[in-house]
Amino acid sequence: MKSVVLHRDMDGHPVWQKDYEAFMKTVGFGTKLCKPRHPYTKGKVERLVRFVKDNFLAGRTFYNITDLNRRAFDWCEKQNGVFRKSSLGVPRELHSRLCAAKVHMINDSTELELYLCPLRKISFDGFVNYEGLRFGVPYVYAGKTVRVKRADKTLYIYSDDLAQLLVTHEITWNPRDRYCQDQFAPVEPDMPEEGPSVPIRTHIRLHETDTTPVEMDPASAFEKFNFEKEARRQ
Repeated sequence: MKSVVLHRDMDGHPVWQKDYEAFMKTVGFGTKLCKPRHPYTKGKVERLVRFVKDNFLAGRTFYNITDLNRRAFDWCEKQNGVFRKSSLGVPRELHSRLCAAKVHMINDSTELELYLCPLRKISFDGFVNYEGLRFGVPYVYAGKTVRVKRADKTLYIYSDDLAQLLVTHEITWNPRDRYCQDQFAPVEPDMPEEGPSVPIRTHIRLHETDTTPVEMDPASAFEKFNFEKEARRQ
């Protein structure tokens, strides 16, 4: 993937994508690529994808992405506790024995928080897109860049330097936009209303009219139907 590796140099060593390389150095891990056009290593990766498609996705209906992730986690926990002939052991036990010696605690740092809170740009109408939904931010930040972080069912929206928490939202799968409190409130509500910047040169005035009702002779309304008068005139 281009988000991981760009290409290989003349000696065959991978040239990492700069953001991914910085992430590896910040967290402290390494990445090993599969050999190109190598059925054994590529087959091990692709076999896992087929195993998930054939055993987890088949016959299941998911209401939303949260329901899918929760049920996938439970399914993985169940599969990790089953004895496998291919590895002659239980995956959870093998992983604990072989990988526990290399696992270390990651210290909280500003650099790590930047990766956990991806950047998002606020739209012109004051919303941030996250997981296909729109969450409101005070309108004064429209057009600026913020960072978002999800913790369980709560979405936190920070300033781009993580120095200020702007607003929080409860995540639900209602497709409607989420508005924050006072999203479109003015910055300084006590300020007087701003007048027009250009002098008004056009005026509209309504002329006074005589509204006295005019009395009409009922007989005059039928005068046009007096055919005898028309015949005498001819």
